[in-house]
Formats: sequence, structure tokens, C-alpha cells
Amino acid sequence: MTDPNASAQTLKPARLLADSPPRFPGESTEYRRARNALLAEEIELRRHIERVAAQRRALPPGGVVPEDYRFEGEEGPVTLSAMFGAHDTLVTYNWMFGPKRARPCPMCTSLLSAYDGEMPDILQRVSFAVIARSPIEKLVAFKKERGWRHLRLYSSAGNTFNRDYAAEDPDGDDNPAFNVFTRSGDTIRHFWAEEMGPSTADPGQDPRGAPDVMPIWTVLDMTPGGRGKDWYPKLEYETAPR
Repeated sequence: MTDPNASAQTLKPARLLADSPPRFPGESTEYRRARNALLAEEIELRRHIERVAAQRRALPPGGVVPEDYRFEGEEGPVTLSAMFGAHDTLVTYNWMFGPKRARPCPMCTSLLSAYDGEMPDILQRVSFAVIARSPIEKLVAFKKERGWRHLRLYSSAGNTFNRDYAAEDPDGDDNPAFNVFTRSGDTIRHFWAEEMGPSTADPGQDPRGAPDVMPIWTVLDMTPGGRGKDWYPKLEYETAPR
């Protein structure tokens, strides 16, 4: 097994890489000094993200999936194994749109709207399934309302997939969850799940993964106002974007 940290000692120090960035019109010496210090931290963060990704890829085999779950898809019944298609890797997202919800979770919807545009590229590498416990007709109706074109939706109303892989209470609220599965021959294994949540959140922060899966937060984190203290995406807004 390759040590994910083996190449770290050969890297040029981040502070040296940060010493020769571009200069922008009107910037002060104070600004450039602070920006270079930040750039060194950004380089270190990039390296840390890659170390974590390498450690994730090096995980030993996960548990064998207990059954070939049966779902309702947009074109009829489908099993978990069939969702892989031609790929050996399947990514699933548990969409918070259970039968008790008249409308889906706005945060999930914001995330999936971004992924819909990325899906033609993602599907070149892996399969991707969006799973919720509401009837498939309800899921498809919202897909059409939102204008999604590429996401593949599946209803898990008739199985225990959400309970098994998203810790959902069948009689309570639904939970968001990323899961990754692999297939080798007839064997399907669970590879990875996003396990960061409320119990792992730092003080003053919302629960989030690392790296954050929400493109909207990635963009806002590059701005002076950041994410804001109490702003979250909505399904609709009273005024049009400016």
C-alpha cells in the first residue's frame, strides 16, 4: 500500500511558492504581505486535501452490501447493482425529500442543481444516483419543475437503503448522506460514507464535510462576507437575481 504522505518531504515549502505571485493594480505592501501569508496557507490546504484524498483511496475493503436493494426508477424498477451501469463505482446521495415533506430540502436542492450541470462529466468516471423515500412520481415532478436534465432519481420507498446507509428513522425525518459503493464481479461493497455531521461540528459552525461538497459555499468562502451567519439557500426567492 502506498503511503499517502510519502511525497510530502519532496515538496517545495509553501511559503517559498507564495513569494512570487502576480501583483494587482493599486495593492499596498501591507495587502501583499498578508495575501502571501494567506497564499502559503492555501497551498498547504491544497496539499492537505490531496493527502486526505490519498488516504481515502487507500481504505481497505468495506463491508459487503447485505442485499441487492430494489428501487423505483424513472423508467421502472431497478436494483442497486443495475445502478452501476458500465462502471465499477457508484456514488449515491440521499436527498431529503421523504414522504412527510411537501417540498424538498433547499440545501439538498441547491447542491443537486449544481451537480446536475456537472453530471455529463461525472458520469464519464462513475455512476451517480439520487435517492429519496418519496414516490418516484413526486421526485420526477420536482425534477421537471427545477429543470434538472441529467440527475438519475430513484425512490427507496420499498426498501431499507436509507435506514441502512443514512441512519434514517423510517417514521421520522430524513437525512442527507453521500455513499460510495464498489463492484467487483457479483460482490458490491461499501467503500466510503460522509460521516461528518452535528456530532463532529466545531463551535460556531454548521455541520459540513471536508472538503465541503456544496459549490455555493466554495464560492462564498472566497468573498469578504463569506457564508453569512444565518443565510441559507431557498427553493424560491421573492426577487430575481441581480
